[in-house]
Amino acid sequence: MVKIRSVSAWFLAAFVSSCAALNTELVISNAVVAPDGYPINAIVVNGQSPGPVLTALKGERIQVNVTNLLVDESMNKSTTVHWHGIRQYGSAQMDGTASVTQCPIASEQSFVYDFTPANQSGSFWYHSHFQLQYCEGLRGPLVIYDPLDPYQGMYDVDNGSTIITLVDWYHVNDYDISVTDTPASTLFNGMGRFEYGPLVPLYVLNVVPGRRYRIRLMSMACRANWVFTIDNHVFTVIEADSELTTPLEVDSIQIYAGQRYSFILVANQPVDNYWIHAMPNYDTTFVGGVNSAVLRYLGAPEVEPIYRNWNTTNPLSESNLHALMDPAAPGVAQSGGADVSLNLVSVWDDNFKFLINGYTYTSPSAPILLQILNGNLDISTLEPYGSIYTLPANKTIEVSIPGGQPEGPHPFHLHGHSFSVVRSAGSSVYNYANPVRRDTTNNGGSSDNVTIRFRTDNPGPWFFHCHIDFHLVEGMAVVFAEDPQDTASGLNITSQWKQLCPTYDALAPTEQKRHLRNHRRHQIGH
Repeated sequence: MVKIRSVSAWFLAAFVSSCAALNTELVISNAVVAPDGYPINAIVVNGQSPGPVLTALKGERIQVNVTNLLVDESMNKSTTVHWHGIRQYGSAQMDGTASVTQCPIASEQSFVYDFTPANQSGSFWYHSHFQLQYCEGLRGPLVIYDPLDPYQGMYDVDNGSTIITLVDWYHVNDYDISVTDTPASTLFNGMGRFEYGPLVPLYVLNVVPGRRYRIRLMSMACRANWVFTIDNHVFTVIEADSELTTPLEVDSIQIYAGQRYSFILVANQPVDNYWIHAMPNYDTTFVGGVNSAVLRYLGAPEVEPIYRNWNTTNPLSESNLHALMDPAAPGVAQSGGADVSLNLVSVWDDNFKFLINGYTYTSPSAPILLQILNGNLDISTLEPYGSIYTLPANKTIEVSIPGGQPEGPHPFHLHGHSFSVVRSAGSSVYNYANPVRRDTTNNGGSSDNVTIRFRTDNPGPWFFHCHIDFHLVEGMAVVFAEDPQDTASGLNITSQWKQLCPTYDALAPTEQKRHLRNHRRHQIGH
């Protein structure tokens, strides 16, 4: 399977008949990289960071052999790969979440992730789900194309060249970040500059005048959120987190860790170079090309853009997004209209740990899925105590996540499901008729009570956590053990999966897990 492909209808139709699956290999190793001109030890995927673009067609089987060649204990030698946004129906054991659905893959070992994301297409990404590893470089984009995309007529180009990944990049090992450290740079597809650093090349998005592009904007951040703009251009948003939305025109997009948007960009301006900006919530400057990339029209000189006083007036608001397909939220369209309602209240403790409803999530000694497979089906026997919520099958679940905690807003991501956001951050309105459906939403400020709904139609233990990776390590997470009685019967547990834990448990402690130094608080601006 090729890594990058066009999505013209005739090409995709031909490709379906000739390609039964995505079958590829990801080799995880250590290397010195300098994406912004500053050399630093990192984790790379197939020799690069971010990792290669993986592509598939809707309905295809995906098989990825992950080989772990990590040797640097300062970034952990064991690893996993999580497929962010893939719901893993009937394949919870392939979710790639350390201590929830598997034990980590030990160094010098391999594991094959094998799953078929039926009825899913759109913009996804993959990353380590073990400690802070994805912050060190283990992340990359994944796109599942739909040959019958209802929006095909709105764009001319949708391929690897129209993917934009955003990364917040540090010049220090992520386990050693101090209270005053902020990311050194914003990387666009692995390229960027830091303040007072060398004028290394910036990422360039090339366009042809008059053509329409489906841009897939993906935040692979560790903690930053950005306001994304392109001088003199507006966007028509058509997707949020792999779920199609009704078209919405905006001129800026605030994007949080783990989120993805597709938007139509029309190359309808005079031939020239235009700044692409992503202003992070910890910075205020684009001087010298920091937090920036370039949109270049065919025929424009290969120079950096001039300054334009581009004032945005129509920002994306999540509450203005609406699901295109089956837009109604599950349950009864009223307050209290769910079968199960949960209110998850997060606070800090004196050790700078997060607690949700009084408990800090800590990784159990055995993965929660393994505990369930061994017959532990009740919260009284599942670990970690206080952080697991058992959910009944085929019910509507409503979860509220009040905001206002330090270092927020907090982007909460749910594994195993997309959810309807019936109340978004910045809004007091409950929309049950046509809310946006997605898998990552921010919980806003102190006046917000962000509320989501989903159906329990996918047995398994599913992580629900803040996607600021430091906050996850500091305990801002719970696990929904969905229909534990029926979890085992729907899974194909391989001998390779069963061997992960014995191999990992036999490792020396230094090869298993590195902890944050002194539980330092990672303070950034709001």
